[in-house]
Amino acid sequence: ERQRRSRRLRDLRALALGQGDFELRDAAGAARGKADFLGRWVLLYFGFTHCPDVCPEELEKLGRAVELLERDPALPPVQPLFVTVDPERDDAAALARYLRDFHPRLVGLTGTPEQVRAAAGAFRVYVSAGPRDADGDYVVDHSVLTFLVDPDGLCRDCYGRSRTAEELASSVRAHMDAY
Repeated sequence: ERQRRSRRLRDLRALALGQGDFELRDAAGAARGKADFLGRWVLLYFGFTHCPDVCPEELEKLGRAVELLERDPALPPVQPLFVTVDPERDDAAALARYLRDFHPRLVGLTGTPEQVRAAAGAFRVYVSAGPRDADGDYVVDHSVLTFLVDPDGLCRDCYGRSRTAEELASSVRAHMDAY
């Protein structure tokens, strides 16, 4: 198991996921970069507030995983983080309204389309806005992954939709133990 984890970490580092910096703004309008989260474990999800089903489900799961980890006072806290892939509609106010329904420490980030593209690109997150309907509404197709970033700012793991909150928490705990 240790060898498998070591191999996976080596493969993730070779992909250089999340190695670049980002410049975004949180829901209070404060500038936030990767350096603001160094020294903390981070569970990071890219999504958008107008998502009809996948994003809310993934944010619920992320929040539940963080709650499970918070039950163990010996573990360091995990910072849940949401980066929008739809900066056109997801300004600071929209993020604040949307994220209050999830984990209370969930931080939402947005920025210009270029800034958001750069942040998503650093994690190789696929993003594509769909066609607009008669009302001008649209959905954004994107990778559905939650990334675990360690206190050094390195991506340690990523989790797809099939993983449960319990599996996420267990994996995060194992990464913390091996850190």
